[in-house]
Amino acid sequence: MTLVQQLAAFADSVRHKGLPAELRADAARRVLDVLGNSLAATAEPPAAAVGTLVREWGGEGRATAIGAGRLPEPSAALLNGTLAHSLDFDDTHLPSVLHPSASVVPAALATAETRGATGAQLLDAIGVGVEIAVRIGMAGYDEALGNSVFFERGLHATAICGALGGAAASAMLSDVDVADALGIASSMGAGLLEANRTGGTVKRIHCGWAAHSAVTAAGLARTGITGPPTVLEGRFGLLQAFCGDQVNLAAITDALGDAWELPGIFFKPYPCNHFTHAGIDAARRIAARGVDPADIDRIELGAPTAVLRTIGEPREAKIAPESGYHAAFSGPYTVAAGLLGGGGLGVFHEDFTDEAAADPARLALAAKVTCVPDARCDEIFPHQFPAVLRVWLRDGSLLEERVHANRGGSGNPLSNEELATKFRLNATRTVDPTRATRIAELALGLSELDDLSMLTRELTP
Repeated sequence: MTLVQQLAAFADSVRHKGLPAELRADAARRVLDVLGNSLAATAEPPAAAVGTLVREWGGEGRATAIGAGRLPEPSAALLNGTLAHSLDFDDTHLPSVLHPSASVVPAALATAETRGATGAQLLDAIGVGVEIAVRIGMAGYDEALGNSVFFERGLHATAICGALGGAAASAMLSDVDVADALGIASSMGAGLLEANRTGGTVKRIHCGWAAHSAVTAAGLARTGITGPPTVLEGRFGLLQAFCGDQVNLAAITDALGDAWELPGIFFKPYPCNHFTHAGIDAARRIAARGVDPADIDRIELGAPTAVLRTIGEPREAKIAPESGYHAAFSGPYTVAAGLLGGGGLGVFHEDFTDEAAADPARLALAAKVTCVPDARCDEIFPHQFPAVLRVWLRDGSLLEERVHANRGGSGNPLSNEELATKFRLNATRTVDPTRATRIAELALGLSELDDLSMLTRELTP
């Protein structure tokens, strides 16, 4: 069988047998995380922009768009995927550096609601979709390079692979051929990373477009369009087109269905680029020593060489980010936020408003930060996103903190209480605490839910 045929057989097996209980529970936690991130983002400009567009498109409203009512299935997926990724608070798989749930969950939820699926069927589709997305992402991971080839070429693997994972999930829920849905979606996934470096808001819609592509691909498969069977490994297939010869096809199918990537995917504690998290933790540790920011002379942030293009370059843009969103991709700014003390779980949404990004105290501290490559961090990356922070005080003393294991992963996990706190702080930006509690209960209890409308009606205005 070709690769997509093997992935389709895997999906069909789960469709008929269901996921093990522990994987369904993990998928439910992914849904909870996506819903919280999405509710928190409903007031963001990208949500308004996409909402305006999809309402202009019109159509029969059959799926729930979070905070916006009912829309056609592809439009709901577009808006929900945009919300899920807008605040850069979505989960991360390493070392593929994918944010799989932000594309897969919106696509699966839109199709599940439209097709009348149960909560258990939704969770099964999400589990398979996330697994397929990250395995395709891992096919583009070069061990010798120590980085994703997608990323090295400026390609947003999340959007590209997320379209395929979402298509598999949507196809499972539509009872159509997963292989065809994957073959069609392979022509649809796209995304460039330049906005991380120099600005623009387009990256916020990447996961929305991936989810839109996913449900469209599954719909096209249902109505008779077919995809090439060798779309992944072929001479003119997806992996050759995006990664050239630097691919590991075995990563897609080795131990497929036996060894799952799903449970090891990192939850984010901070609403900013994952490359910045270890620096924030190091800064918080130094701040906990009682350091007065006024006593700081200079700061050095050591990180893996590959991530400096995202969080450290160009320096002028990183020490004075043009907006709160751009501050979320700045090593110097996030270190400053960590040193000055943030909200929520340490650094939270209030640290990434446009007003916070223009705060003179934060900018003065960020200007003291120099980003440099660190050899030990290079050895660990990309299995973790480590950092070392060195702070020189005006009296000449040096403080240093190393963080080698990111919070939210298996080596330093977020507790259920911390994940619940993250959801509550996110959701209550939009809904009252009682509704937030109800959403959390329904999301975590999806495996027993026969009618998804019990959950989706809590997500509408």
